[in-house]
Amino acid sequence: MQDIEPFYQWESHYVASKDPRSPFYGRLYNTSMYENDIYGYYIHPFWDEFESPTLYCKILFADYNRQFVIIEMFGEWNDTLHNDVMWFKRNVIDHLIGQGINQFILIGENILNFHGSTDDDYYAEWFEEVEDGWIAACNFRDFIQKEWTKYHLDYYINFGGTLDVVNWRTLQPVVLFEVIKRLMVRRLN
Repeated sequence: MQDIEPFYQWESHYVASKDPRSPFYGRLYNTSMYENDIYGYYIHPFWDEFESPTLYCKILFADYNRQFVIIEMFGEWNDTLHNDVMWFKRNVIDHLIGQGINQFILIGENILNFHGSTDDDYYAEWFEEVEDGWIAACNFRDFIQKEWTKYHLDYYINFGGTLDVVNWRTLQPVVLFEVIKRLMVRRLN
C-alpha cells in the first residue's frame, strides 16, 4: 500500500498545497515518515487526508476559470462504517464548490473497495449543488461500479463505459477535461 503514489506528472501545472483556493493549501508532506494508514497498512505520505480513516485523495488539477477539478481517490470508500462521503463532501467538495467548481472528475483506479449505505443525502446534496455541472467517475473497478449501481449512486455520479479513459495519464489535464466534458454533454443531452 505504501508504494501506491498519487499521479504527479501534472505538478508542473498545478500543486494543491501551493494553491490558496485549495482545501489542502499549505499542507506539508513528511516523506521520511509514513503517518497515515488504512487498517494498519501505511500509505504513501503524498495522499491527502480529510478526516476519513479509510479514504484519501489528491487534487491533481483545478482550473477555476473553466470550473473543473480532477481528483484522484485512494483507499476504501466506506459509507457504511465511516460515512466517507460525508467527510469527502464537507472537507473537500464543499470547499471547491465555494471556489466556483461545478465539474468534478474523480479518478478511481486506486479505490480498493466500496461499502455503501442507504443514506444518499450527501450524494444528492453534491449533485444539486453543482447545478449546471456534473460529477464524472473514471476508471473505478467494475465491482465498485456494480455496488454504486446497487445503492443508486448512478442517479448522482456518472461512471462506466466511455468514461473509463484508460490512457488518462498520457493526456494533459485540460485535454482530459475536454474529453470528459464531451462525453458528459452526450450523456446529459
